[in-house]
Parts: sequence; C-alpha cells; structure tokens
Amino acid sequence: MVAFKGVWTQAFWKAVSGELVATLIFVFLGLGSTISWGTTDNSQPMDLVQISLCFGLGIATMVHCFGHISGAHINPAVTLALLCTRNITLAKALFYIFAQCLGAILGAGLLYTITPPNLIGNLGVTMINERLSIGHGLLTEIIITFQLVFTVCSSCDPKIKDKYPALAIGISVVIGHLFAINYTGASMNPARSLGPAVIIWKWDNHWIYWIGPIIGAICASAAYNYIYCPDTEFKQHLREALQKAKQKTKGKYLEVDDIRSHDDNDDLILKTGTIHVIDIDQRDEKKGKDSASEILSTV
Repeated sequence: MVAFKGVWTQAFWKAVSGELVATLIFVFLGLGSTISWGTTDNSQPMDLVQISLCFGLGIATMVHCFGHISGAHINPAVTLALLCTRNITLAKALFYIFAQCLGAILGAGLLYTITPPNLIGNLGVTMINERLSIGHGLLTEIIITFQLVFTVCSSCDPKIKDKYPALAIGISVVIGHLFAINYTGASMNPARSLGPAVIIWKWDNHWIYWIGPIIGAICASAAYNYIYCPDTEFKQHLREALQKAKQKTKGKYLEVDDIRSHDDNDDLILKTGTIHVIDIDQRDEKKGKDSASEILSTV
C-alpha cells in the first residue's frame, strides 16, 4: 500500500488528467495527418513527411506543455520503463497507463466524429507491411521504441546540463516515423495504436504494438540507467542500507527506517534511513506502546 501513498492529492490527479489530455491531443492531431482528402478519382498518396512532422511536432508540443505537470509520458511503454527503473510509483504508473489509453481512444473517437465517413479509411491504424513477417514487424517496433526511450532518458537526465527534452524527443519521434511508417506504421506507443483500433475495431497483429514498444522501452531505460549512465550515488546508498540491515550486536538489533520523500509530482525517492537501537531485554517494558514502532523495517 506504500506505493499508493498520496493518490488522493490534488497534484496527483492533475498529473493523471494531464496525461489524459496530452495523449488525447497528440493522438487526435497525429491521426488527423494520416487522413487522405483526395477524391475517388483523384486520390492523394500518403505523405510520409507530413505524418512524421505532425507526430513529432505534436509530441514535442505536448512535452513542453505538460512536462512540468505530469512528466508528459504520453506513452504506456515510457511509463512502464520508468516504473522498472524506480523513477515513478506503482500507483502513478497504473493511473497513467489508464489515462493514456482512455485519452487515445477519446482522441481517435473525436477525429472519427468530425471526419467525413468517406474519408476515414483506416483512421491511421498501425499495420505491418504485407511484405514483412510478424517477427520483422516486432523487431522494428522494438528498435524504434528503443531509440525513442533512450532519447527520453538522456534528455531528461538531471545530471546533463543544457538539455532540451521537448525538441530532442520530438526529433526522435520524427526519425522513427520517417523510417518505420512503411514497415509497421511506426507506433512506438501502445496507446497510439489502441485508440484507432478500438474506434474502427481493427485488431490485425495488434499485440505487436504492445509487446514491441514495451520490450524496447524497458531495454532502453535499463541500458541507460544501469550500463551507460548508472546512478552511482543511489547504488552506494543502497549498498550501505543493506549492510546496516544485516548488522547485529549481542542482545540488540539495528533497525533501519526507510524514509521516503513525497514531492509535488508524487514520486517516491529512496533515501538513506536513520538507525534506532532496540534492546530486546526491555521488550516487556514496551508492551503498552504502539507495536508498529518496534517492527524491524527492511530496505
């Protein structure tokens, strides 16, 4: 239940609603660029540059607008990657993913409502090129999501100065689309694929657009945080806490209290604990006290 601490706060729900609105706008604008306005006699070919720029500039704009409110994940794969590297709480991750999926469905539904029926087509549903196998499509989604999330981790790293996350992430999305639209439709985002799939009920190989981005995102986040730019201070604190938790003295045990801070964004950050000594011989004298104060916490 510690993971759900702080759920009923105004800041938490502002962040969740921010993810919903940001994803709604992003999907609405991005899918709108895939609509062909040509007639039956004069059909317009799909403009890869237009679609890539719309998705890329759209995500850059949403990151700039909502980054300080919710972190502007706008992508369940990004949220899961941050959860695996302990940069976001479990409660926030669950609510974020729900908000992102709901926002994507609402965005696709709004576009479907305002678009003439004869122009809707596939509504931007992501599909694997018929010349590719399912395995090739899965690998494509893994790679393009890897480069996106690695860019997110790098551009948002607090240790790096002179960073422009909105611009960097937007360019990453543009590059992914320019390369992969003809391969898989360039999802990189399970919510982006879920929205139009629900509205027009088209689920061809839809699982690829969940498994691929999630694998790519987790691998990218793990590679950045634990291989290329590891947080040595966190590792040292964790090592010291584990050593203190294992220490014993004659007739006494060392208690380590895990103190966690709760900032405005509702993220829980592991900090070093304070040490209290409990004398087992005096336990009879403490029966009247709250038993919770004598529980040996673990790290």
